[in-house]
Amino acid sequence: MSAASQLPLLYDDLVRRALLEDLGRAGDITTDAILPAGHPGRAVLAARAAGRVAGLDPALHAFRLLDPGSRVEVLQPDGSDVSGGDPIARVDAPARVLLAAERTALNLLGHLSGIATVTRDVVARLHGLPTRVVATRKTTPGLRALEKHAVRVGGGGSHRYGLDDAVLVKDNHVALAGGIAEAVRRVRESVGHTVKVEVEVDTLAQLDEALAFGVDAVLLDNMDLTTLREAVRRARGKALTEASGRIRPENVREVAETGVDLVSLGWLTHSAPSLDVALDIET
Repeated sequence: MSAASQLPLLYDDLVRRALLEDLGRAGDITTDAILPAGHPGRAVLAARAAGRVAGLDPALHAFRLLDPGSRVEVLQPDGSDVSGGDPIARVDAPARVLLAAERTALNLLGHLSGIATVTRDVVARLHGLPTRVVATRKTTPGLRALEKHAVRVGGGGSHRYGLDDAVLVKDNHVALAGGIAEAVRRVRESVGHTVKVEVEVDTLAQLDEALAFGVDAVLLDNMDLTTLREAVRRARGKALTEASGRIRPENVREVAETGVDLVSLGWLTHSAPSLDVALDIET
């Protein structure tokens, strides 16, 4: 699966701050003591395990920030499926730069490739079903743009990017407004006609109430499979259905088999293990 490159504006500040965490006030005192400035170097970013590549742009940006003259060769772009031992990219830069940027680059590449890999695997579990896989806002603070990109690279989509791109009336909104009807009424009076409205429901009674107001989607939260099937039946042709709550790779197919349009997994971004990647110096 190919994936478009991300604009540097989305990750430049993040990578700068990550490098600053490592280099601190005095730089890489180990490398600077061992290697003279300008000593040439070449390194390969390589996979140590099978997975799907994501996050290569910000990873390589770490080297370019320390030396704009760094030359990179992308061998396996975002969206590529790799095996253990496969080279992903090659970097030519001063040796000091390679070692100073190494951990920042690997942290980003491993974390984001891990998200893309588990997303790919979850999507594969739904083969033959129309249900789509989406990620939530349960992302690492500051990394949302990159983590959402990694989910897309894995074949998934996004529930919401933030609080401003769609309405989601949740249980706390309902409690504070005094009910679903009043919450939806206030939303309809406030937002523009192009904004989609979704309501979170826990019971079939709440579902019926939300459907009566012509909402665009319903978030079926923490329902058992029997209730979920009935909710899908009632909402069919009236609203998009999204299942959420305690969904993991192990049970995602049985949830999807209820007929829901979407399954949302916070697990993709908050619990995906990093892909094992390494930087190897070529001599």
